[in-house]
Amino acid sequence: MVARPQSSSTCARRLAALVIAAVLAIALAAPVAQGKASTLRYVALGDSYSAASGVLPPDPTAPPECLRSILNYPHVIAAGTGAQLADVTCGAAETKDFFEPQYPDVAPQLDAVKRGTQLVTMTIGGNDSNVFIETVLACGSLGVLSLGQGSPCKDRYGSSFEDTIRNTTYPSLVRALRAVRAKAPRARVAILGYPWIMPPSGGCFDKMPIASGDVPYVRGIQATLNDAVRRAAAATGATYVNLNAVSEGHDACQPIGVRWIEPVLQGTNRPRRARNGRPDDDGPPLALTASPAPPAPRLLPSAVRRGVEQPGSSSGS
Repeated sequence: MVARPQSSSTCARRLAALVIAAVLAIALAAPVAQGKASTLRYVALGDSYSAASGVLPPDPTAPPECLRSILNYPHVIAAGTGAQLADVTCGAAETKDFFEPQYPDVAPQLDAVKRGTQLVTMTIGGNDSNVFIETVLACGSLGVLSLGQGSPCKDRYGSSFEDTIRNTTYPSLVRALRAVRAKAPRARVAILGYPWIMPPSGGCFDKMPIASGDVPYVRGIQATLNDAVRRAAAATGATYVNLNAVSEGHDACQPIGVRWIEPVLQGTNRPRRARNGRPDDDGPPLALTASPAPPAPRLLPSAVRRGVEQPGSSSGS
């Protein structure tokens, strides 16, 4: 089941309100007709990080299997700017779900993008080839067997996860971004990186059962994924939103109210897999990477402003 999100502080709410306009003005603003006021036509695509899957309250207009929240960052941005939002974000989405139905009643996400769309945002790629879930499950299982000692996951899998990201996920990201551009040639397109799941070292075995020597290994896999997102944005003229620096210290090992990602154990946010196209409350939880912590969606507009990189930028931290 999913717990209610923690209440955001007055400071966080004010910060989000102040930066939304800056986000759009600095990097995400789409072209409008000169001399004429216009409602921004905004489409939100992506996976659970875009959907804030499991964070209450749910979006009553969303397919139930998508576990979309009305507190996700697209809703926050749209509410603060008055944008006309078409939100088709869906938990567990992969880049292929831009082109084909993710579930029988969930249309391809690209169907929402029209020629007149002015702004498109997304977080996508982590579920491709099951990279996130396989990393967490494989390294977590080996971590338990080793009682948290050594680097059993790195020793067994080596560069295989990173090879998949470079050879499979990256070209899929490029294809998805080019398809968005083809459907909305005048839109500003922004793709977000993923906030850190693990700290640089040490870890928290009681919450994330990954062996201490594998903590840098898992973090390195995520760094490779974020770099693939950055490179795909540069290759297609999209804006890359780098969350590496701003999400530092908000990983799954941090306390409630600080972390942006829920841990596998002792978490408060427990979105579920879909079984037969519907959420399965009795089934196993989704990987932690599909489980943003409750405060995160409302803080992301601030993070977007601080982490934004212009199209073609190759910088990153």
